[in-house]
Amino acid sequence: MRSAADVMTKHVVDIDADARVAEAIERMKEKKVSSLLVRPGEGMHTWGFMTETDVVEKIVAVGLEPSEIYVHEIMSKPVITVAPSLSVQECSALFARANIRRVLVFDGENMVGIVSSSDIFNGL
Repeated sequence: MRSAADVMTKHVVDIDADARVAEAIERMKEKKVSSLLVRPGEGMHTWGFMTETDVVEKIVAVGLEPSEIYVHEIMSKPVITVAPSLSVQECSALFARANIRRVLVFDGENMVGIVSSSDIFNGL
């Protein structure tokens, strides 16, 4: 059985929670990724993810200006973490139960990657 470590994306692109959404969009385009890991900002303790879907649903659909909104205002939170050894089947079941599309892979000391539903699909 394949594990999270087998299918995860190892290069994680991140951004500060206090960055503007416009900056985040540019970083996503530059790095060719569909989501960013959001580091906690000043006085924050929660990590998050900002995704293309967050931008479309929370910015574009309601007519907001990306340069006027902070990443922490639209990020999905909290981040769910899994061990690298978690099976792909267990990851998939977690995605379904929690209605999420990505998790952070944490080895107990370091963030080592991200597993998304696309990673699982592409790993088949």
